[in-house]
Amino acid sequence: MSDWISYNDLAWVEPILMSPEDGEKEAGKFVEIIRKRAKNKVKTLLHFACGGGIYDYTFKKYFTVTGVDISPGMLEVARNLNPKVVYHEGDMRRFKLDEKFDAVAIPDSIGYMTTLDDLRSTIINACGHLKPGGILLITATIAEQFKENNFVYTGSRDNVEITVFENNYITDAERTTYEATIIYLIRRKGKLEIHTDVHKFGLFSRDTWLGLFKEQGLEVDEVQMDDVYAPYIMGEGDYPLANFVLRQKEDQP
Repeated sequence: MSDWISYNDLAWVEPILMSPEDGEKEAGKFVEIIRKRAKNKVKTLLHFACGGGIYDYTFKKYFTVTGVDISPGMLEVARNLNPKVVYHEGDMRRFKLDEKFDAVAIPDSIGYMTTLDDLRSTIINACGHLKPGGILLITATIAEQFKENNFVYTGSRDNVEITVFENNYITDAERTTYEATIIYLIRRKGKLEIHTDVHKFGLFSRDTWLGLFKEQGLEVDEVQMDDVYAPYIMGEGDYPLANFVLRQKEDQP
């Protein structure tokens, strides 16, 4: 997972494609969901798969944030952007801290869990980092809603201009995985570089998600969010996302 050039050699492009200020709208929606649905005041937040820290730029205004990511390249970008946030290198399926948090958020990247065992391990590990009464936010694509889209992202800074094309393609008849093929066009002082990367993601049905939450004794609230990627879709299309807001049931030991 950490070998992709998108998250290491090309990690530096992330804040050019989406500035921290541009990311505030998306991150603000997650903040609103967490604060509105938490039963207790949320002061501390563990952010799994934090990437380059774009969301943390906003999260840190409301919470004391700890970030975890598997990619050293992304963590370098995150630390430069948010020097007061504590970051750790680790895999969200198994990385453990001797600390509990008011909230755990996985607002991006849980799609990299391509097997049921990996998805279950991630949910169990996230729950293990929650304080009693804490809240877990997971943003997911649902197999029944997923569509094959093409996306384009652009950004520029100083003498660097970047255009990124992404094609999503379901790779099996059972609709259990899809590939995101990404092409980077990077011009530095007019000189063109072309890079490609292919990422694999899991697709799970709504019943599968709800079954995993039930296994962990979690109460489920769901908030649909359909417009996050709308500005980047090429042509007609939509990209619905489900925000699962999860809490331990009151009678849980």
